[in-house]
Order: sequence, then structure tokens, then C-alpha cells
Amino acid sequence: MSTSVKVGVVGLGTVGQGVLRLLKNNAAEITRRVGVPVLVTDAAARDLTRARDCDLSGVRLWDDPLRLAREAEVDIVVELVGGKTVARELTLAAIARRKPVVTANKALLAENGNEIFDAARKAGVVVAFEAAVAGGIPIIKAIREGLAGNVIDSVAGIINGTCNYILTQMTEKGESFADALAVAQRLGYAEADPTFDVEGVDAAHKLAILAAIAFGMPLSFDRIAREGIGKVTPEDIKIAQVFGYRVKLLGIAKRCGDGVELRVHPTLIADDTLLAKVDGVLNAVVVHGNAVGQVGFYGRGAGGDATASAVVADILDVARALAADARHAVPALAFQPDALRPLPVLPIRDTASPFYLRLRVADEPGVLSQLTAILAAHDISVEAILQREPRGGDDATVALITSVIPEHRFDDALAEMQKLPFVRAGAARFRVEKFG
Repeated sequence: MSTSVKVGVVGLGTVGQGVLRLLKNNAAEITRRVGVPVLVTDAAARDLTRARDCDLSGVRLWDDPLRLAREAEVDIVVELVGGKTVARELTLAAIARRKPVVTANKALLAENGNEIFDAARKAGVVVAFEAAVAGGIPIIKAIREGLAGNVIDSVAGIINGTCNYILTQMTEKGESFADALAVAQRLGYAEADPTFDVEGVDAAHKLAILAAIAFGMPLSFDRIAREGIGKVTPEDIKIAQVFGYRVKLLGIAKRCGDGVELRVHPTLIADDTLLAKVDGVLNAVVVHGNAVGQVGFYGRGAGGDATASAVVADILDVARALAADARHAVPALAFQPDALRPLPVLPIRDTASPFYLRLRVADEPGVLSQLTAILAAHDISVEAILQREPRGGDDATVALITSVIPEHRFDDALAEMQKLPFVRAGAARFRVEKFG
């Protein structure tokens, strides 16, 4: 290793500025850990005239991210521009120059990671991405290294802080989805266009990465079953609480036979579990290994400083690896590249879980008996049931939680129920997940 490690940071937004501050403020401790100083010598941003809350003295500035990746004399390139187009180009350009890359870009890796990791393997360089999932929680390193002696059975977690904040507001204050979203946008927890978050795309990107390192499979974002939180109502949240559950958006990757389940959706989870107690913008991930059992990871999943912390940890790992033989580095996706194998992904209709169902029905005799008769005909047993009488001439509400059943069987029974003349439109159905 040379007398210092030179870093080029591409993207000077909140996270990029946090990386520069952290490397400068903790320089002495970092030098002790790595053995030599780790210095940001180059940085790129589209607009170099903007005021920024970090010290850029002595840093060569570039207004073209691709030029930095191709021309800057740095040891490590840090990609923090976001998106997929420019990020992909500059990442591949850095790899082509045999420069290790650190990135926080989950969309880039989930959708282009197979190409990027293959290019990095051929070039003999590292692509590090701890910050791409759950911000400051070191979940990538935990699964890839700390739990490497286990066969991982499942990974499940709250991995989108925006959705968790919205559902927390709906739970604690009884707000509608639209009102809770508006608060999240006003506080900066949700984007002006929140589609990526509230429809589960962001969580699916992260789940694709977690599943790949947990199960030794290629990144499979396009095979993840996904539902957002837009159909969750305060009424469903209150009924779930009566049953002893909280509603959370979960990303779930689970072994099943010779294949895996990959799904993101609103989920009822018992209120005495770790995940049920994680509120606001915080994230949490629960991993089950065949030797260690269930372990949990909890903390800040987003934010400039938390994400910068994970980025800097990757920079230090790469800096240490520069002095070592790259053949001995931990593989990017945890398993040796020639040992990755595609796994069958179970269609969402074939996955099995308990289900929560809420129906609005006419207030007349025999309603409950006809509904339970349909469930019995489909061999579906009921674990809990709640009937709410109408108020002021309104329809009645029936809510129930089933036993564990394949989704297609539940949906067939629901379709039959919805044909009954006393069942109104607008049924709500969510999956229930058991932990521990």
C-alpha cells in the first residue's frame, strides 16, 4: 500500500457531503484502523457552484462524473449520484480502469448488479455496497461475513423508512394514508413523487440484494412479488390491533423446498415481536440461520450521516484490501461467482401464510354462517374473527384471520364470497407473518 489511499467521490449531495465530513473529522481514528491516511482528493458534482456543508479545500473538483471515473488518479471511486444511467456508466468506467467502487445505490445494483459484479470479477476489483441496504445498519456484512457459517433460511425486514413512518402515523394518530403521506413529504421523509417508496419498489430493490447474499443466487429484482401500502386504511390498522397485530411493509425472502419466496407487501405481525416495535423512519432486519437461530438488526435506515457511516466503512474495507491479494477478498454476493445458481422463485399465488380479511356486509341474518361455510368448503380454518355492528344504518364489518393456507386457495374463497349479494365492494386482505 502507498503512503495514503486517494478517494474520488462522485455526487456531493447529503450523503456525499457526509462522507467528506466523516473522513475528515475521524481522520486520526481512520488512519489507525487502515494504517495510512484515507483522503478525498477528487470530487464530482453536476453543479459546482452550490454551497455545501463540507470542507472541499485541497479537493480537485470535476463537473463531469464520467471524467472523474475515467481520468482521476484515485485508488477508490465512490458512486453517490443515484439513479441508474449515469451511475452504471461511471461504475463500469471505474471498473474498466481497475478501480474499486463503493456505492450506496440499491436500484443500480438490484437491476444492473449481475453485469457490474461480473465486470468487477473479470477486472479483479471490489464493488462494495453496505450502504445500499438499511443505511447505517451493517446488514450486508452481517449476512455475508458474520453469518457465513450458516445456511440462511429467511431474511425479513422493515427496509423502507418512508413507508414505516406513514404506517406509524396511521397507527398512532389514526391518520389516513393520504394525510400521513403529506406529513412525511412536509418533513422530508417522502419525495414529492413518493411512488418508488409507497409502492414497494425501493424495498424490492433492497430485498433483491439481501436475497442474493443470503441464498447465493443472482440478483432477481424482476421476480419479486410486490404490493404497496396505498390500500391500508386506519380501520384495518385498528382491527389488526384488536387481534394483537401491527401492520408493517415487509420485505421477505424465505427458502421453500428447492426454491425461494421473494415478496414485498403490507403484513400483519404480532405486536410482541421486534419488527412490530420498530416505528418512525427506523429500519430493522431479522435473519434466521440454521445454526444461530433468529438474530435482529435495528437502527437508522436512511439519512445523510447514517448512510455516510456505511459508505466510509466500505471505503476502509476496500482500502485495507488494496494491500491484499484480491483473490482472497470476500465475494461481492457472499458466494464464489461460479457457485451462484439461479433458484426457482415461488409464484406469489403458491406462497402460504395466514391471511387477514375485512369485509363490509349487509346487516342481515345468516351472513356469518354463509361466509364461514365458504371458508370451510375451501378447507380454510379461522384463528380469530370480529364482527362489528353497523352504526346509523351503515353496513356491518366482518374481519377475520385464517390459518396458514396457500394464497391461491384464499383468493378463490374470497372471490366466491364477493359474489354473495350481501357482500359489498372494497374488501381488504393482507398477509400475516409469524416470527420466532
